[in-house]
Amino acid sequence: MHAIVRFTAALVAVGVVVAAPGHAVTILDSTWESEGGQDGREWAGFGAHLRLAAEPQFRGVVSFSSDGESWGEASGTWIANYNGRAYILTAGHVYELPADPEEYVVRSPSGEVLEVDKVWIHPKWNDDFDTRSGYDIAIVRLVEPIHDAGPQPVLYTGDDEAGKLITFVGYGERGIGSIGEDEGYLRGTKKAAAQGVVDEWVDLTRQAPEDEDAGNYLGIFLPREDGGIENDMGGSSRPATPLVGLLGAGDSGGSAWMKVGGQWMIVGINSNGSGNAEYGESSWFTRVSPFRRWIERIVPNAVFSDGPGHGPSNMGLADTPSSKGEVDIPYTKGIEKEF
Repeated sequence: MHAIVRFTAALVAVGVVVAAPGHAVTILDSTWESEGGQDGREWAGFGAHLRLAAEPQFRGVVSFSSDGESWGEASGTWIANYNGRAYILTAGHVYELPADPEEYVVRSPSGEVLEVDKVWIHPKWNDDFDTRSGYDIAIVRLVEPIHDAGPQPVLYTGDDEAGKLITFVGYGERGIGSIGEDEGYLRGTKKAAAQGVVDEWVDLTRQAPEDEDAGNYLGIFLPREDGGIENDMGGSSRPATPLVGLLGAGDSGGSAWMKVGGQWMIVGINSNGSGNAEYGESSWFTRVSPFRRWIERIVPNAVFSDGPGHGPSNMGLADTPSSKGEVDIPYTKGIEKEF
């Protein structure tokens, strides 16, 4: 059984809500209007969300492109340099299976375009959000390191996300709650961020049958300002902050962050959402916490912490080869008992 906080995951498990890659970084109508959004200037109402994404702790969130010209097809987050190359955390569904490293290039925070030379997709990701959202995780290796992403981020390994406010960042399309996705709301290629309260917390079921939900995700709900839509996740039906929102298609693979004991940590990977990202819809994030061993085998100097009283581990591990050398983990088959 899943360990579920706040409400049952049965809606996803039985298919009442059909999960798909998120459709738009949708924000509150009221915030959009207060920031200058209006008819004919739909793109102008996202200033607060652009400023949030520009905060220094989110500098390592990067954009993917299939042609090096059209950016925002997917997102990822720099987590380390190792052996002279950058490693980017992203979502498994960003790549078609079997993964081709040449499918995307990555733009660094300063705008440098870098090639990908290797992709690891978790062996239990099967391209099915209804059963394996919790394994929607991948790591890509770039041909060069990244030195302009700020301090190395900390990956959260605890289990205290339920009820907490998370901030998610990516390069997706945009919209407002009353309309949902609309291409007229996007201008430029800057990343945006939004927030949400974790109203759904589902633990990982390690030996779930192939046709059953394996859990391991966080869910958020977009309330209307007047509280007029019931939150079917059991949380509040009113916005927690003026910056709440939902994921967008190009946000896929970006990161969800939580402040833990005063320190920002990555708790999730932007995975999928329901409907057209309107009021009353939801977004889901793959929890990072259970994958420490899997990540460490690929990125030995990744930094982890489970919260206050437990400082970051692997901090200070040199950007040099380990004594055992680099470990290759195939993207289709692997050591499935290790997470």
